[in-house]
Amino acid sequence: MNVEQIFSNNRKWIAERLKIDGNYFKNLSKGQNPEFLYIGCSDSRVTAEELMGVQPGDVFVFRNIANMVPNNDLSAMSVITYSVSHLKVNHIVVCGHYYCTGVKAAMQSADLGILNPWLRNIRDVYRLHKKELDSIDDEEEKYKRLVELNVQEQCINVIKTADVQKANKERNLKVHGWVFDVHSGKLIDLKIDFDKILGEIMEIYRII
Repeated sequence: MNVEQIFSNNRKWIAERLKIDGNYFKNLSKGQNPEFLYIGCSDSRVTAEELMGVQPGDVFVFRNIANMVPNNDLSAMSVITYSVSHLKVNHIVVCGHYYCTGVKAAMQSADLGILNPWLRNIRDVYRLHKKELDSIDDEEEKYKRLVELNVQEQCINVIKTADVQKANKERNLKVHGWVFDVHSGKLIDLKIDFDKILGEIMEIYRII
């Protein structure tokens, strides 16, 4: 696909939208009121709107390598603050996916230059769950389990933030952990127990 094709696709998309609703773009320009913040991976095979079956305006989307939420990443923290405190989302989803190349790279002993400090966050997840992961003999299953555990730990990082703690208290905002199975197309709910995690970490991470 070349650049010219992209613009051709755009014109076709505009025509299709206007055929269905002549005021589509006029209404779209009025603003956004999403219920969800989606934190996902930048992988080109995984798009939030398609896998969730939603329309533009339904989901506020943030993506990076391996769906990470480091507490010192100002981009991630700003997205959480804006979506929670200004857009007033009621659900935050951290969605990983099986066969994530970022997670795969973190499992390998290799110098990847500027990626090293980023992937170290995933290696820290491995360190936290080393006993469980080392007990898995099948490398593919270990890889998939690390994807799940990484989602879990990023959910915990989200819950640690002041904006999320405040929104949970004021309007019962919830955090969800999902995994997208690239092989089947299915979304898998890891059933993150928000209230249990919040209770366990509040002694140390209580901000409000």
